[in-house]
Amino acid sequence: MEPDQLIDFAQEAESAGCDSVWVPEHLVWPDSIKSQYPYRDDGAPPVPSDVNLYDPWVLLGAVASKTTTIKLGTCVYVLPLRDPLVTARAVATLDILSGGRVILGAGLGWMAEEFEAAGIDFRTRGARCDEIVPVLRSLWSNEITSADGKYVRLPPVHFNPKPPSGAALPIVFGGESEHALRRAARIGNGWLGTWHTPESTRAVVSRLEGYLAEYGRDSGDFEITVMVSPRGVTDQTVLDLYQAGADRICVGSPRAPLRVWPQVLQRLADVLQSPALR
Repeated sequence: MEPDQLIDFAQEAESAGCDSVWVPEHLVWPDSIKSQYPYRDDGAPPVPSDVNLYDPWVLLGAVASKTTTIKLGTCVYVLPLRDPLVTARAVATLDILSGGRVILGAGLGWMAEEFEAAGIDFRTRGARCDEIVPVLRSLWSNEITSADGKYVRLPPVHFNPKPPSGAALPIVFGGESEHALRRAARIGNGWLGTWHTPESTRAVVSRLEGYLAEYGRDSGDFEITVMVSPRGVTDQTVLDLYQAGADRICVGSPRAPLRVWPQVLQRLADVLQSPALR
């Protein structure tokens, strides 16, 4: 979906009562990829190598200028690829422009080749992420921030203006491994799951609740977002997902042709009016 089409779609989704709009993100798409995509059985990349990639913060800024209530999320932003100061500034600016509507959907990335192109050791992405998140939250809320980590080092700095959401700006983590789920429970405000059924959602929610309890966190403050394909948008499936513990259903498909999305939006509007969901 191209930027002008996304803006139109977001406006229609907002009018239909949808909660949020999400955009995917990659810095580059390597010409040759040996890394296995974790959400397909065959490990093949989800899109062709000549896919159009847009900066998510600029793109969502355009969406923000044409909407008023719909939340703006990344699905997901490869956090360890970026300097946290650059990320903090981009996210804060969008949160200000949108009036506090940003959800930072973050992930570690799966393409070693993308990290190689950026000159970053793929093996360090988890540790980098763990250092980046507290720095982001400090920049968004504290008068002065400093850091003395292995990967993030900052002398004392000021960061203004602060985003309206402050340190509470939601950071939700993707990923399915135990490490990913534990990271979400330990330092995240939520989890974003990809291609889940009600049964698999229930199982992951149970694990997350256990991890949250282990880290002394309240599951009521932790939001579960589950991505489903367009064909999964039915009254019963959506109801079953909510009953399984999902707080939000995100409909997406990297390969769905543009012509299906008006139909998906109409189906979403119908589902949102279902008596079973009220």
